[in-house]
Parts: sequence; structure tokens; C-alpha cells
Amino acid sequence: MAVCEIHLNANNALGKMTSAMVILPEGQPGPFPVFYLLHGLSDNHTGWTRRTCIERYVEGLPLIVVMPDGGRGFYTDARDNPRGAIETFITRDLIGFVDGTFQTIPTREGRVIAGLSMGGYGAFKLALKHPDLFRAAVSHSGAVDFAGSFSGRSEREGEEWLREFVPIFGDTPKGGPDDIFALAEQIDRAQLPALRFDCGTEDFLLDHNRALRDHLQNLGVAHQYEEFLGGHDWAYWDLHIQETIGFFAQELGLERK
Repeated sequence: MAVCEIHLNANNALGKMTSAMVILPEGQPGPFPVFYLLHGLSDNHTGWTRRTCIERYVEGLPLIVVMPDGGRGFYTDARDNPRGAIETFITRDLIGFVDGTFQTIPTREGRVIAGLSMGGYGAFKLALKHPDLFRAAVSHSGAVDFAGSFSGRSEREGEEWLREFVPIFGDTPKGGPDDIFALAEQIDRAQLPALRFDCGTEDFLLDHNRALRDHLQNLGVAHQYEEFLGGHDWAYWDLHIQETIGFFAQELGLERK
């Protein structure tokens, strides 16, 4: 596999230069499906390549992996900042750039998305909100109930937390367009992406993930959910990203060369 770091120009929804890591198949004919892999709150576009063996895990698969920089914006179009449009950047500008630059399958059937923590939230939110773009989504240790628990968190976390996240989500995001629980209720079942998520039994976000599992079960929304030993750390994500790759390979009908 080839690995490159792409530096995009400022002609995008963010109004600034930004970067992405890309893993490309070598010695195989395209076109290829694309796996968008999102980082967590404290990481950037290099997190997955620095902290895991993602390049080795996709070796031999006819699959492009794209890892963008999502800042600390929860892959959401910020309410109070017109240049904090990370959702639009991902779903319009980045996908457009990737499909225009590489040999891709430029349709929903050739596009999947996953992430960890904030990126797990982002993967599920973007897949449920834009099911025309993604055929499958995976969340690892996802902050999946971030919007739903926003009011309680704002009271606990204090002024610094409020100053950072209220401009992104507004005061009451529960039930809105960035609430995964609400999106799961509203989605057309005919467009439902394949969903898989997992969480460590020692993870502080375990209750969020169990709540989403229960919510999807009550709605009758098809999904896969698993719990494993482990916490909110790279040892856990390096291990379980391998299951995500297998899940996506099955969904996309891929075989290693």
C-alpha cells in the first residue's frame, strides 16, 4: 500500500487549508471503494497512522482509506461559525476531491465510514444523516449520545466546556439534526446503512453505547453491537479496527490479493 499526506487548498467550506492522510492500493486496477476513517477529539488526521497499524491491516485489499482532519468540531456544521462547517466539508468537499482525484467508486455503494470516540459519533451521525453517501458505518467507543446528554454535560463540565461546544451545537441539540438517537428514528429504513458499533467494558462512554443499543433495538433498526475488555485507548482501537476492516470487506465484497 502507498501512504500519502494530502494538503488541500482553502477552496472549501472551512475557508482554510486542511490535510488528510490517504492509503492507496498498489498494483491493483481500480476503481476502488473508499473508507473514510475519522479521528477523536484530541487527535488529527495523522492519529490513525501514528497510533495503529492501519496500513498493515488493509494490506492487499482493493480499498482506499481517507483520514481527514476534523479538528474538535464533532464533524458538525457549527451553529455560530460559518467557517466551522466540518460536516459540509466532509460530505461535499472532501468526498468530491477524493472522487475527482483517485480511481474511486463514486457512489454510496463504494463508500463506508468509521471512527473512534468523537469520530465514532461523526461516523454514525454522517451515515444516518446522509444515507445516500454511505452504505455502512462503524463506531468504536463512540460519543454517540453527545447531543442527547448535552444539557447535563454542560452543567457538569463548566464554563470552558460551554464556550467550546455551545457555538457548535447550540444550547439544546437533543432531538435535532445532530442527535444520533433522533436520526435513527427518522431515517428511511430502505436507505439504512449497515451499522456496527462496539465499546470497551472499562470505557467511560459505555453507558452511551448501551443506551444507543437499546434505542436501536426498540426501534427495530438492524445493527451489530459488541462489548470487549478494554478502555478508551489506542490499544483497544488498534485491536478492534481490524474487525471493522473485516466488516467493511464483507459489505463491499472485497478480497485480499
